[in-house]
Amino acid sequence: MISALRLRQWHAYLGLFIAPSLLFFAATGALQIFNLHEAHGRYKPAPLIEKLSAVHKDQVFEAHDHPPPPAPQAAPPGAGGPAQPPPGDDDDDKVSASTLALKWYFLVVSVGLIISTLIGIWMGTTQIRRKGTAWGLLIAGAVLPILLLVI
Repeated sequence: MISALRLRQWHAYLGLFIAPSLLFFAATGALQIFNLHEAHGRYKPAPLIEKLSAVHKDQVFEAHDHPPPPAPQAAPPGAGGPAQPPPGDDDDDKVSASTLALKWYFLVVSVGLIISTLIGIWMGTTQIRRKGTAWGLLIAGAVLPILLLVI
């Protein structure tokens, strides 16, 4: 049977190794909750946000090419009135109150996960006897995904 002390030690080591990825997914996921990784309307995300979102969603570090929005169609002669936007364009911005509340809740969860993970990193690097092992696992957990992206 494994002792509680040994289990806590393995928990700390595993947590330090996965903490960088957990921070990455919590942060990029928080951006995606409100579609801040995609261009819409006049908004265009920073290229780095697009690339990090692509890593989160597709495991590649590249910006996705977005086609330009369609130009508003002119009304036929004699039809009068302004041109109507293409169907469905304004539907994307309308969300129900419960969906919006859920998005904000998930944003709070993402922020809480980031804070909790940062506290865990602090605890893991300061409270473990083998500090070299702790820092090595943390650095390996940060470097390994980057290496896997570039090969």
